Amino acid sequence: MDTVILKNIMLPDSTAADIAVKAGKIAAVTVPAGHGGNPEANTEVIDCSGKAVLPGLVNMHTHAAMSMMRGLEEDVLFHKWLDRIWDVESKIDAEYVYWATKVACIEMLRTGTTLYNNHYWFSDVAHRAASEMGIRPVESYVFLDKFDAAEARRQKEQCEKMYSKSLDWGDDAHFTVGIHSIYSVGEQTMVWAADFARRHGLKIHIHLSETEKEVNDCIREHGFSPVEYLDRLGILGPDLIAAHTLWLSDNDIALLGAHHVNCVHNINSNLKLASGYRFRYNELRDAGANVCIGTDGCASSNNLDILEALKTAAMVQKAWRNDPSAMPLDELVPIATANGARALGINTGLLEVGRDADLLIIDTDNTFFLSPAPLLANLVYSAHSDCISSVMCRGIFVMRDRKIEGEKEILREAGAVLGRMRF
Repeated sequence: MDTVILKNIMLPDSTAADIAVKAGKIAAVTVPAGHGGNPEANTEVIDCSGKAVLPGLVNMHTHAAMSMMRGLEEDVLFHKWLDRIWDVESKIDAEYVYWATKVACIEMLRTGTTLYNNHYWFSDVAHRAASEMGIRPVESYVFLDKFDAAEARRQKEQCEKMYSKSLDWGDDAHFTVGIHSIYSVGEQTMVWAADFARRHGLKIHIHLSETEKEVNDCIREHGFSPVEYLDRLGILGPDLIAAHTLWLSDNDIALLGAHHVNCVHNINSNLKLASGYRFRYNELRDAGANVCIGTDGCASSNNLDILEALKTAAMVQKAWRNDPSAMPLDELVPIATANGARALGINTGLLEVGRDADLLIIDTDNTFFLSPAPLLANLVYSAHSDCISSVMCRGIFVMRDRKIEGEKEILREAGAVLGRMRF
């Protein structure tokens, strides 16, 4: 069909509308429902009574192929966990990444993510796996030279080659330059990577101020916090996606805001690894930073459920601030939709005409929505992501009535690949 009309569907403000999708875009949003005129030929009309719609969720920081590393190292502090994960990652290959990425995509589609920002290895393979699933990946080449000059040279060459490959991924492909962290990448490499990204109009994706140890070590070695250090290197900017940004001084926040950095909150991973919980959302927002949300990888957060992350993030903000109005609903959902799309420069995240049709259809015919409360209150605080019945990405159904094409085969193949790994 050329056009799909979602008829009588509930918008986030609880009003009923008809949404027309054509050529991958939102072509019309008609309020009230039923006033859109007669449908054109080659139009599929779907009765969405009892259903609601939301823009597709954006996972702004994850390591997708960690989907088959859940539970490998539990109940330990961050740096012990990281040593274990680096050991595991030294044993993976392209085939592992391909199937593990597909497993991650199944989970993300089931939980409403239509666009994700990945920070992992074998980016060309990961891009192919995700694209075959219909989800929108943003893949990076990740620098991790551990201060070795020869390795830094090799990684620069590999980054250039991967960027060249990415030019053949298609018109809607997105490639970024990843820097693991200030404690695992040499200064010259970081500056080179940021310069390379900016020369080619690419985003930069880094872990930043994730743990108190990272901050203390940086101050001891350089005399500055990690944020101040990156500022002195000229790396801060609106093209920087900074994952975690958890341990921040007032000056750090002023710098992140002044440079309009995209700061990604990863609450479940931070809580589980005991990295911290006092994410300074209000301060970052007010300073001018663009706050987004991510799940991190399944090796630390154990799932890729953005709705779960939203609920946890809001409740933790309310608790540590002793303020129930902190991170309110009208700001919470944009953190997982419009803010992420803006950070990546992708035309989605809002239910507006002309936006890419990345949409969630939510089934409200269940106990969680039997309340006169606003839709978003019931969705975030009461329901679970299994209320998402269908997902549309760029106007194409990638999950319909909870069915994802090829799911059983993917799980079978992924299990076979995992069976030969020796973690």
